Amino acid sequence: MYIEDYLPIFMFATLAILLFSGFPVAFVLGGVALLFSVIGMAFDVFEPIMLFNIVSRIWGGIAESLILTAIPMFIFMGTMLERSGVATDLLHCLQVLMRRVPGGLALSVIIMGTIMAATTGIIGASVVMMTLLALPVMINQRYNHELATGAIAASGTLGILIPPSIMLVIMADLLARSVGNLFLAALFPGLLLAGLYMVYIVVLCLIKPELAPPLPEDEGPDTKGELVALVIKSFIPPVILILLVLGSIAAGWATPTEASGVGAAGATVLALINRKLGFSVLKEVLERSALTNGMLFMIFLCATAFSFVFRALGGDDVVVGIVEGADLGSWGILFALMALVFLLGFFFDWIEITLIVLPVFAPIINLLDFGDHIDHLDTVYWFAILLAVNLQTSFLTPPFGFALFYMKGVAPPGVTMGQIYRGIIPFVVLQLIGLGLVMSFPEIAMWLPNKLLD
Repeated sequence: MYIEDYLPIFMFATLAILLFSGFPVAFVLGGVALLFSVIGMAFDVFEPIMLFNIVSRIWGGIAESLILTAIPMFIFMGTMLERSGVATDLLHCLQVLMRRVPGGLALSVIIMGTIMAATTGIIGASVVMMTLLALPVMINQRYNHELATGAIAASGTLGILIPPSIMLVIMADLLARSVGNLFLAALFPGLLLAGLYMVYIVVLCLIKPELAPPLPEDEGPDTKGELVALVIKSFIPPVILILLVLGSIAAGWATPTEASGVGAAGATVLALINRKLGFSVLKEVLERSALTNGMLFMIFLCATAFSFVFRALGGDDVVVGIVEGADLGSWGILFALMALVFLLGFFFDWIEITLIVLPVFAPIINLLDFGDHIDHLDTVYWFAILLAVNLQTSFLTPPFGFALFYMKGVAPPGVTMGQIYRGIIPFVVLQLIGLGLVMSFPEIAMWLPNKLLD
């Protein structure tokens, strides 16, 4: 083999090294693509005119993608909900309802994280918002710091899996699959993780009740009428918004893009009802949404350039050749890919992993054959959900767990980074257990889309 045959390997290695440089991911992706296109020209394996194909791929694959138009509206919805006070009211309501259950406040955080995940899907906003709202309350109630920080960080990252998830929208676009089916397939695995978190908290607090002192009895409404009013005001509105967004997709009334518009409008209405929709709030929501969208779509553009140059240099053939040469079999390949993604999660964000790894591994996914273990909808949906569950750990695993940095940035001074790191360990283990369950029982992910398609 000649040196030009190894260019895709050098290209991937260069990307991996430069991602640690601290430069923005989009610039690294685009710069590496441009560099290796020039190197490819020098070795006469990449024609200069091929650079024009990048423009057509960006225009045809991103600018004209109706699926990706859902992302700006989901971002707007999440940002508006954060500023509307819905989350504050919801936590107080759940705290009152769960006060007699062991670890009631921690369970309230998990439930709130699950509900907010189904309405926002923006991890940074969810973790920061829940840390600001819940952590001071948990500390005041003398909650164990590790349990408090672990519950908040884990529940705050559920938005990456529970639909409407921006990550699932991106995966559907990269894999050329239905985002609606992917949303349906992710629902039960997301709820499974939330359930595992809650079971763990209840069992832990039954064994060690001193970790989670109960809420005082005099806290909250004095009468049943006041309690009902609290539930109607604080719990029902976000639930209705979830039903409008997810229910319209599941029932076939709206596409995910149309449902994202419904969610954005619904969040605006909730802000209006809560009397928080002033000009300054609207201006801040629009600015933050625009900045987040700009960052995401710049990464999309440069990732498209990277994947095109990688494939033009023969990257697909190299990857498939390595896998076939290893002779691992379908299950061996699946375990190897999951292990690789988990390890990458220690160092990189989900956006980087998804946009870099998925186009490289897409040819391999289509080669996998698990026989009767997975049927009906094709294997790609199941693999995408496994990848999504796996990628959720990337927010929690040190040294670059972004959810941990978000939390530390707004946590009270008494909460140390060591406590945050120790607090997430049990929840990362629970996520791996959830990954194993979805891998062993594909029906957890595939039952709902299969049922609705029959």
